[in-house]
Amino acid sequence: MGFFSKVKKLWGGDSAAEQAPVQSTEAAGQPVSPEAPASTPVAAPGTKADVEAGVEAAASLPPAVLTDAWKAELEASLRGSRARISEWLGLLLSGLDTADDSLWLRLRFLFATLGAPEAEAETFINDFKVWSRAMNLTKVDEFRSELRYRLILSLDLEQEEEERTNVFQKLTRGLAKTRERLSVGLGALFGRKGELDDAFWEELEELFIMADVGSEATRKLLGNLRNRARAMGVTEAARFREVLARELDELFPLPKKPKVAAPPEVVMMIGVNGVGKTTTIAKLAYRARLQGRKVLIAAGDTFRAAAIGQLEIWAGRVGAGIFSKHEGADPAAVAFEAVDLALKEGYDLVLLDTAGRLHTKVNLMEELRKIKRVLDKKHPGAPHRSVLVIDATTGQNALSQTKLFHEAVGVDEIVLTKLDGTAKGGVMVGVAITHKLPISFVGLGEKMEDLRPFVGEDFAKALLGE
Repeated sequence: MGFFSKVKKLWGGDSAAEQAPVQSTEAAGQPVSPEAPASTPVAAPGTKADVEAGVEAAASLPPAVLTDAWKAELEASLRGSRARISEWLGLLLSGLDTADDSLWLRLRFLFATLGAPEAEAETFINDFKVWSRAMNLTKVDEFRSELRYRLILSLDLEQEEEERTNVFQKLTRGLAKTRERLSVGLGALFGRKGELDDAFWEELEELFIMADVGSEATRKLLGNLRNRARAMGVTEAARFREVLARELDELFPLPKKPKVAAPPEVVMMIGVNGVGKTTTIAKLAYRARLQGRKVLIAAGDTFRAAAIGQLEIWAGRVGAGIFSKHEGADPAAVAFEAVDLALKEGYDLVLLDTAGRLHTKVNLMEELRKIKRVLDKKHPGAPHRSVLVIDATTGQNALSQTKLFHEAVGVDEIVLTKLDGTAKGGVMVGVAITHKLPISFVGLGEKMEDLRPFVGEDFAKALLGE
């Protein structure tokens, strides 16, 4: 969902201006809250008059802002055929060097033109002010990408064409080494003359194993590909690319929308130490905050004082609440008390960190099962999702971790980190085909904006270089 309870999407032609306010949908796997937070009341359906009212509100801003050349250009761009996010940002930042009053005035004009509630617009601006000062990023070149990401999530633009293309390009770069490892061999196979004989299937099997798909997953994938080739009537190597592309397109299941009878939604984050679980929690909290949700982070890994301290720092940076106890406290007690606090203070989402040491040991898995029992007792249905974080660079270890955690406590979704720059991206195929688990997000870099929803179709195109 978007940060704003009411936004008019002016782009897309005149008819778009007469539509009711956009009520944004949640990102994959996140439920729509039964009730809007008290701080962001949902506006009643609007008409063309609402748009005109928004423009009038914008016109009430100081004359110095309205006479700038960017104003007319921004209005025209907002009413264009599609959302041009980079163009809007360029106009907002045109002629500016730092985050100062001129930028805040321009953002107010943007939000007023789009009909966003004034109080929510001020919250957005103040949040960005606090963040930029805390991070000591005051120059336009330093915060440009951050502001762009905030606008994309807040205005619910992640599925617009420009941003889909931007994320696809990042994914393509992240899979470059995996694609390079596969491309020579696949190119040779696809360039063959003749039928899909035993030698063809043996070489394809070797390529998949080299790409860290895994032996078990490779056997299943080859079986699927043989069946699909027969169903499509493909018998020649030269046409096999379309068979592989179709199989990869349909391989990845979509995350299921969790059933949350009443807020908060509770998400239990699991995974071994070192996979990027702490930063993933911070990035998920950040995304949810920009989508208008009130987030509480619970520091349930009480075996590491460093983990508690890191989450406290991250919570402050992303504007989330934090619940923690002393090192060595009972993790189940942390979970119980965190949800109790969330219920009392009206949080929409609880992200619960858990310990990640010794994933092969029975005691850790029993501890996780205990946490799940305690959560369900406190808040029936919780945890609503158990999300496993795995590191793409670990290849087959990631597959074994998925198997162990899924068998022990049940995994609903996967977040795959550190995909950028690894040659072991084939592990995604292995996870999907072996465990039939959805991959909800992938990490394409270190920045907050680099954790993005996973789209199987885009992965297939990026992997095959289409």
